Amino acid sequence: MDSTAIRVICIEEWPLFREFRLRALENSPEHIGGVIEEERSWDESQWRSQLKKCDFVLAAIEGETIGGMTIEKLKGDFGATCWIGSCWIDPAHRGKKLLRTMMEYVDVRAAEMGWSVQGLGVWVDNFDAIAIYEKLGFVKMGPEMPTTRFNEPGRHYQRMIRKSHSQ
Repeated sequence: MDSTAIRVICIEEWPLFREFRLRALENSPEHIGGVIEEERSWDESQWRSQLKKCDFVLAAIEGETIGGMTIEKLKGDFGATCWIGSCWIDPAHRGKKLLRTMMEYVDVRAAEMGWSVQGLGVWVDNFDAIAIYEKLGFVKMGPEMPTTRFNEPGRHYQRMIRKSHSQ
């Protein structure tokens, strides 16, 4: 993925985050937590507010967003110092180790950004994602948890933890 540019966007680039998030929700609603109808109606201040809560790691080729993830700094379960969310890769770029490339970026920036122990939640029926996360060093932690999202009743997610490979 030599031509892939990976970086944290600044808050003024909120339209890039909006475009990514809505594409992810349109393409993979079963894997991305959120309600597309609600998020489509958000105004600029709501998108900026989301970016104030977390860093958005963007992956792009020649200016086209092909993947990304949010990283929220926190003191979380099982020693997590950050929580990865909204992780999504454009279907045309899956199977090309883009997630590995994004996690290598996270490792390089871990100490500086406070991302030394990464946590995430993955739907328990998303077997492909679980297998990929395990290859990247994530380990299942704790029991399956019921979601508290009103639009996902009855679904469960698995918490996974990974220490930065730069440690």
